[in-house]
Amino acid sequence: MAKWATFAALLAVVVIMLGAWTRLVHAGLGCPDWPGCYGFLTVPQSESSIAIANARFPDTPVDVQKGWPEMIHRYAAGTLGLVVFGLAACAVRNRRLGVPVKLPLFIAGFIVLQGAFGMWTVTLKLWPQVVALHLLGGFTTLSLLTLLTFRLRRQARQEQDRKSLASTPLAGFRPWLYGGLLLVVMQIALGAWTAANYAAVACTDLPTCQGQWWPEGMDFQHGFDITQHVGPNYLGGQLTADGRVAIHVTHRLGAMVVLVYFAALLAMMWRRRGDSGLDNAIRLVAVVLSVQILLGLTNVIFHIPLSIAVAHNAMGAGLLLSVIHLIWQYQLLPGTRNVRATHTTTMNQEVTA
Repeated sequence: MAKWATFAALLAVVVIMLGAWTRLVHAGLGCPDWPGCYGFLTVPQSESSIAIANARFPDTPVDVQKGWPEMIHRYAAGTLGLVVFGLAACAVRNRRLGVPVKLPLFIAGFIVLQGAFGMWTVTLKLWPQVVALHLLGGFTTLSLLTLLTFRLRRQARQEQDRKSLASTPLAGFRPWLYGGLLLVVMQIALGAWTAANYAAVACTDLPTCQGQWWPEGMDFQHGFDITQHVGPNYLGGQLTADGRVAIHVTHRLGAMVVLVYFAALLAMMWRRRGDSGLDNAIRLVAVVLSVQILLGLTNVIFHIPLSIAVAHNAMGAGLLLSVIHLIWQYQLLPGTRNVRATHTTTMNQEVTA
């Protein structure tokens, strides 16, 4: 199960990257229906199939080049769903062996909800609210699968606590780590809103935006209006330029806040780490954050090249996972809970014997 959970987490990263690719090549409505494509299991390509598809959806003629990115994304997401359902079934089947059950079942239920958001993304014609929630759902799925992987691998290896947290200088960092995780989640949400409203190209210069440190006329009320009505086709976005600039600038400010916060937090943890064993976890967050900032700057400088934009999405997932990994490793430091569990297991074995 640990191996399959790892595979599911890696596949979730691929699905996130494919979703970014689909969005960036403007193929989010490459297939106007769901879950098929113009009523077919694959993108219609023969003349007869295209004729049938165009008759079914006269307002959206077939574009094979946009249909395939959408369907490849759906195939990958569908495969991920099957793997998650398999993990849930395996967990239920082996629940008497101490395998975690609640988390796999929750992930399976969340995958169903995520599939519904995928459907609404198409049927509501890329409504920004649904698109942003669908993107966040992908990151949430990845995070949950990563936590499941950590739990299963730890259980398989029967890892013991390294050291009591109370005896290390790192005691007291827990709320700051969770605060950092919250900041990363908020920044990802801003990124999702930026992508959903096609605001990534609203500012094309650095460090200013349109030649100004604080662009005039930014419309935050319009840019962050979550009550946009359902109806028009949102491919390409419907916001005004001032609204998109407000979103883009907010995303930049959020990146600066995350950078400063983690620079200070990681520096303090590094100085006090002692022999806690968190060296690699701290380094990982620092490296991933640095790469993510560089990718964000490169996106602006080179006007959102496809490869860099997809990598920026993937590295956003990497930053989230690296922070979760750091928190997980930090949580392993206390010995009380795990030692108690070990003693309980030993006592149960002795009683059974």
